[in-house]
Amino acid sequence: MAQDRSSAGGAPGGAPARPPLPGGSLAPRGSAAGQAAKTGMLALAAAIALWAVFPLYAAGQWVGVGVVVAATALIFYVYLSKRAVPAKYLLPGTLFLVAFQIVPVLYTLSTSVTNYSDGHRGTKEQAIDQIEASSVERTADATAYTLTVAARGSSPEGELVFLLTAPDGAAYAGDEDGLRPLTGAEVGPSGKITDAPGYTVVPPSEANSRSEEITGFAVPTGAGTGIRSSGFSSAYEGRSGLTYDSGCDCITDSRNGRVYTADDERGAFVSDNGERLPQGWRVGVGLDNFLRFVGDPETRSSFVGILTWNVAFAAGTTAMVFALGLGVALTLHTRHRLRGRTAYRLLVVLPYAMPSFAMFLLWRSMFNADFGLLNRMLPGPDVDWFGQPWTARAAVLIVNIWLGFPYMFLVATGALQSIPRELVQAARIDGAGAWQALRQVTFPLLMVAMAPILVATFAFNFNNFNAVWLTTEGGPFPTDNPLAGATDLLITYTYRLAFGVSGAQYGYAAALSVFIFLIVTVMSVVSLRRSASLEEVHR
Repeated sequence: MAQDRSSAGGAPGGAPARPPLPGGSLAPRGSAAGQAAKTGMLALAAAIALWAVFPLYAAGQWVGVGVVVAATALIFYVYLSKRAVPAKYLLPGTLFLVAFQIVPVLYTLSTSVTNYSDGHRGTKEQAIDQIEASSVERTADATAYTLTVAARGSSPEGELVFLLTAPDGAAYAGDEDGLRPLTGAEVGPSGKITDAPGYTVVPPSEANSRSEEITGFAVPTGAGTGIRSSGFSSAYEGRSGLTYDSGCDCITDSRNGRVYTADDERGAFVSDNGERLPQGWRVGVGLDNFLRFVGDPETRSSFVGILTWNVAFAAGTTAMVFALGLGVALTLHTRHRLRGRTAYRLLVVLPYAMPSFAMFLLWRSMFNADFGLLNRMLPGPDVDWFGQPWTARAAVLIVNIWLGFPYMFLVATGALQSIPRELVQAARIDGAGAWQALRQVTFPLLMVAMAPILVATFAFNFNNFNAVWLTTEGGPFPTDNPLAGATDLLITYTYRLAFGVSGAQYGYAAALSVFIFLIVTVMSVVSLRRSASLEEVHR
């Protein structure tokens, strides 16, 4: 009996036998190359985890450390387990979705309920250090340093850092967090630091452009002391005119005796007469950033105007590229005897094949009021295309439609070729004219494939940053509001609020980003639900 079970292919313990390969050998459980690839990927995951954990640990970000450890443990469990087979395929996409979609959305939401902006970037302790350091005044016994203006990282446009050489030759690096010894620095004969690991020396031309930032920069060195620059080559350590007293949680100006008390709701030090110090700290403000769209008349007016143009721009672009792309596709699809159809198709696709940023800049030059090609070709006086709201909007629409319709032409061509010709021929035999066959047969079948593309095109153009920024930069601007231009989309308006030269407003910009997300989501969901009825065509 045992011999019979063995000959039947049974395995000890009743387990199913491994399938035999041709020639009688058993199938291997995994190839050597596959095992090596899995081992390499797990080693890479462990290396990335270590690379991420150490900076988080050094910064005291325990939540981040826990997330990295948990994600790494999950990866090892899934890919070393013999049971979690479906998770092996789902886990990579899920992790990328969480890292690049869910986490940014949650971070934007958390920022939108704070006063995060210029002057309100760090903690209260950092604000106190900066207030004291920025009010440093030179004293008779002030220590002098040789200054080298530098930036953190490999770019001279990075975060500003002072590289300092003390009278005894010791080298230091100073930033908003304080002063620390600098190792591995190369010091020139004049005492200036010529090279330092982790920093880039700012060249004189770049330093001149950042002179206001350098002049206002200060390195806190202790209670009531700090280091400030004196030109671009020297710095001094002096006493602060503004000192903090933890007993009253206030800052006193020793020069005039004025007292600024901490307002933890506003994240600032405020005097009795309402004057506030420019340096504050980051606090939660609830829904205040969102209520600005309703309560502040100027903000409400700008938001409504930009939103109206934004919807018109996205809808107009979508409608025009669809009509133009479909018209060209129908022409080339139905004219069977047209010579050179392949050449025409190549010419139509050329705008789509060119880099869009280069085409936007080229069209910007063509619309130039002084030497642009369009003004040279058109009779009559020169048109200031970007100087008037409606001509600027027309210019942006023309450029965007010209760049967008080739894509719609390609999609429409593919959809038309998938429609059986027999259906159109049957309609014509039944007495339908060309227009009637197009409207009642071709167009409904075409929209089954085109409707989701139109929704995606609308959503893309609703946030088409390049189309506006590379042509008009949102302008022209009214004289009373330099932040909201006539061609601004919500995305360009958000960018200007977050990174504009007039002062960054990250919290308000994040609230506006949440509005953009909700608007696009609602419009897309409604459009997709309505387009789902087109599926009845197939039933």
